[in-house]
Amino acid sequence: MRCGSFHYDIQARCQLEEAVALMSDVPRLAAVHPLAVEVRELEPSPDALRSTAITSRLALGPLRFRITYQADVLSVTNDEVVTVARQRPATTLRNHTRLRQDGDGMVHIRVEITFESPYLLFPYGFRQAQYAHRGLARGIKTVLEGRAGHVAERQPAAP
Repeated sequence: MRCGSFHYDIQARCQLEEAVALMSDVPRLAAVHPLAVEVRELEPSPDALRSTAITSRLALGPLRFRITYQADVLSVTNDEVVTVARQRPATTLRNHTRLRQDGDGMVHIRVEITFESPYLLFPYGFRQAQYAHRGLARGIKTVLEGRAGHVAERQPAAP
């Protein structure tokens, strides 16, 4: 197994409660996820507040394929959201989001991602996770600042 991490920050002009609600709503996040093509609610896992199956479309050279993973919301407070996504074989993405409202109406969102997968799958999976979360960060800001309008049905292709 191999493990890596990365983080990103989002600044959005909105209310803290709106940001926490979005960051803990996996189906809404999937609507702006650059690789997600299908979302299905699941019965929550025993340790989860909410569980969602997400199917993503990936590419590896000329090969196009889909994977489905389960995303579980583990905890939500007024300034923190913890989720974990699992996909076989033995791939886990843990998302720890901390939020704070500044005095000027801006919400600062700090997302820390930890990615673990089998050694041979790690380079590809880690790159895809980084790509997806860069796009997700842009989508989150757009939604929170009310510029979402209609989310395009067509998603951009992975690099």
